[in-house]
Amino acid sequence: MSIGFGIFLFVVGAIMTFALNFQVDWIDLDLVGALLMGAGVIVFIIGLVMMMRRRQSTTTVRSGVDANGAQVTERDTKSSPDQTI
Repeated sequence: MSIGFGIFLFVVGAIMTFALNFQVDWIDLDLVGALLMGAGVIVFIIGLVMMMRRRQSTTTVRSGVDANGAQVTERDTKSSPDQTI
């Protein structure tokens, strides 16, 4: 979600900076657009970092028959350790 929001902020900022050809007395639209583009890049990078830090888990399922002839299923789940910054 944050990656998409970062792209959205960047696009809105680019439109405000490069596509709008009018000026308002009380605000500089070029500056606001540049700030939105900068915020979009920062949000996009944070989203990428958070996506790379996600925990990954692997589940292994083994099936077999025990000595009495009953079916046995064993599940083993391993998760990557949680990293802290």
